[in-house]
Amino acid sequence: MANANTIPSSKHLCTFIFFYNLSSIILYISRLERMAFSSSFSVMFVVVVWMMAGSSSYAQLSTSFYSKSCPKVLSTVESVVKSAVSKEKRMGASLVRLFFHDCFVKGCDGSILLDDTSSFRGEKTAAPNNNSVRGFNVVDDIKAKVEKACPGVVSCADILALAARDSVVILGGPGWDVKLGRRDSKTASFAAANSGVIPPPTATLSQLINRFQARGLSAKDMVALSGAHTIGKARCVLFRDRIYNETNIDASFAKARQSSCPRTSGSGDNNLAPLDVATPNSFDLKYFNNLLNKKGLLHSDQILFNGGSTDSLVKTYSSNTKKFYSDFVTAMIKMGDITPLTGSNGEIRKNCRKPN
Repeated sequence: MANANTIPSSKHLCTFIFFYNLSSIILYISRLERMAFSSSFSVMFVVVVWMMAGSSSYAQLSTSFYSKSCPKVLSTVESVVKSAVSKEKRMGASLVRLFFHDCFVKGCDGSILLDDTSSFRGEKTAAPNNNSVRGFNVVDDIKAKVEKACPGVVSCADILALAARDSVVILGGPGWDVKLGRRDSKTASFAAANSGVIPPPTATLSQLINRFQARGLSAKDMVALSGAHTIGKARCVLFRDRIYNETNIDASFAKARQSSCPRTSGSGDNNLAPLDVATPNSFDLKYFNNLLNKKGLLHSDQILFNGGSTDSLVKTYSSNTKKFYSDFVTAMIKMGDITPLTGSNGEIRKNCRKPN
């Protein structure tokens, strides 16, 4: 310890800064004050401490997060997703949707995967998810194989993010480096999932824009992400009103959909139709072309091209694959950044369906 008339050397300070924790730093500051350092040195030192505290407040997501702790995680996830999608093309869209519905409720924390417990009701039976979200068994399969490769390392939240990316790529869409390092929530919220944060298929354009903006996503992000409806299917109950009562719909398209979706509620509610009538199993531009031709299956699809502020984006994406893919990737990365649990928050679940 230096005496009151001696300023610690720069080597002393560097060693101190890199190897002492924040509580030690605070204690050291108080000692420095008693040592009557010059005011300029004290101010400089406090600024350094403040910068250190701010930069280390939580761990950041990184594309190389598991490069040392679980180097085989990417290939492991991809192999399971590829197998699942080869057995059922729809599964790719289901895994993308799982990721979306997870991130929009409490952030990308894997909460949607949790079953109900005695202490909370989970999100699986909330209105936007009940009899709708699927793919949980595939996530279980991925988790089992990842746990075998590197136990207790990879979160279920990160598995969802990777599975969504892999699904898009396998079905012909763009690839991107997924940021990783999310941790899993220890609870889920039925009320939060039911609160309206997930836009319903009946949403107006302003409702869509507002709900995406509430999660830090722009109108452009919203339209690009809606392009994920180039794959997947929807249930009759979600598009019945559109095919029987709306006017901004191609007549032959509506008639074709009516053949498997009766007008009477309760009849054929779970009958499925492709969201993209042209190429339902390929991640491409046809979804946007469908909108130009008034063949959007859901109200929330067609409203993107209905004389409103997003018409120009739909036109652009309908003829520019590079632009659509670029904006879609940007939006997926942004969505993956929605309030993740990092550092010591949350946990790494051993079983994606239940807290440890």
